[in-house]
Amino acid sequence: MAELALLIKVGTIIGTMNTIAMVILTAVAGAYLVRMEGLAVWYRIQQNIAEGIFPAEELLDGLMIFIAGAVLLTPGFITDAMGFLILFPPTRILIKRILKRWIEGRMTTIHID
Repeated sequence: MAELALLIKVGTIIGTMNTIAMVILTAVAGAYLVRMEGLAVWYRIQQNIAEGIFPAEELLDGLMIFIAGAVLLTPGFITDAMGFLILFPPTRILIKRILKRWIEGRMTTIHID
């Protein structure tokens, strides 16, 4: 609802066509940036595998970039902001730390005797 309300508000301020153009522009720019980030992560995954290192961090980055791409292709300004925050490495690192702490807080240790 907030997304729709914001689109309508922006549309009344800058015009319908300008709003549509902005939504399309952010989708195209987002798709391009997702591709570039995805290729960089793919390269790091290959590099780690070649060195015999399990690419756990890179796989998580890849998942987050995939989610960012899906969110960026969804029309709207709020989803675009969330997608770009997930996409850019500095904020992705911060989000990853928060996500890891959240997951670790919900995990339980199982003891096998």
